[in-house]
Amino acid sequence: MSPKIIEHMTRHQSHDVIEGVMVHSSVGEVWKHFNSVHSQFLVETRNMHLGLCTNGFNPFWSFAAHYSYWVVILTIYNLLSKICIRPKFMFFSMVLLGPNSPDQNINVCLRPLIDKLIQLWSSRALTYNIYIKEIKFSDVDNFNVDYQ
Repeated sequence: MSPKIIEHMTRHQSHDVIEGVMVHSSVGEVWKHFNSVHSQFLVETRNMHLGLCTNGFNPFWSFAAHYSYWVVILTIYNLLSKICIRPKFMFFSMVLLGPNSPDQNINVCLRPLIDKLIQLWSSRALTYNIYIKEIKFSDVDNFNVDYQ
């Protein structure tokens, strides 16, 4: 609901391009592939591209201790790189606790979050765009998401 922030939601389309340097994730192959598969998603430039990030750490600062935390964070990649890494744009989603890292079983732990994201992706949500002062339904109900 912030006009200042919503204005930045389209900046990923107008960033500087430096040959041989990945200045934003939108110049990467994954982003380009997503855009080619889901071209209708591009119609609304403020549709959010989310990144799911995870990393584990040992809370006791000892490699001898076998306990670990794994944090899962969602980030908004529509914003410029220097903005999307700020804490207020990183959404703490969950913590995976355990005596060991989740390794190959991380899919089981992430499944509830992925299910919610798929539900968000496939629903027609009523949204308000404060930048252009418009209320409308999102038009993503005909997209298919394949989760492996």
